[in-house]
Amino acid sequence: MIFLLLLTLITIEWNYCSAAVMKEINYSGISGGELYTRWGRTTCPDTPGTELVYSGLAGGGYYSHSGGGANYLCLPKTPDYLAITNPTYYSILYGAEYEYPLFTTHNYNVPCAVCYTSARSSKLMIPAKLSCPFSWTEEYEGYLMTERYTHNRNAVYECVDKNAETVPGS
Repeated sequence: MIFLLLLTLITIEWNYCSAAVMKEINYSGISGGELYTRWGRTTCPDTPGTELVYSGLAGGGYYSHSGGGANYLCLPKTPDYLAITNPTYYSILYGAEYEYPLFTTHNYNVPCAVCYTSARSSKLMIPAKLSCPFSWTEEYEGYLMTERYTHNRNAVYECVDKNAETVPGS
């Protein structure tokens, strides 16, 4: 479970996909800038120079599986598939769910937004701090989340927006 909240992403805690295409892209005509994922939201902060690249759904491995990736992915809502059959050896992606009964988002799927900001050249997530170092600018603040400590799956920590949204109908 994403630390008290997100990770049964995969079962609700985080869960998702199959044989999808992965592409690296270049943002033409712009040099510099920074990309980051805003977990728990469908939009980017309303700050000058920041724009939405795409919004999607949080996904990752199943909480009780010991294989697969350790990171969470912001999966596009309409994926393009390179293949329609699974190879012999594969990993499974699952959608993420908030798993924290004290929040109104409990048991809802987790949205995400991939944001580009032309006004920044570096990014850093600082755990356990409510302010930024001098000359740094806050993009958003939130809760540090990952898998529950009793799950078989290790996952990276992510900062989930303090004003988290849910996926309608989930």
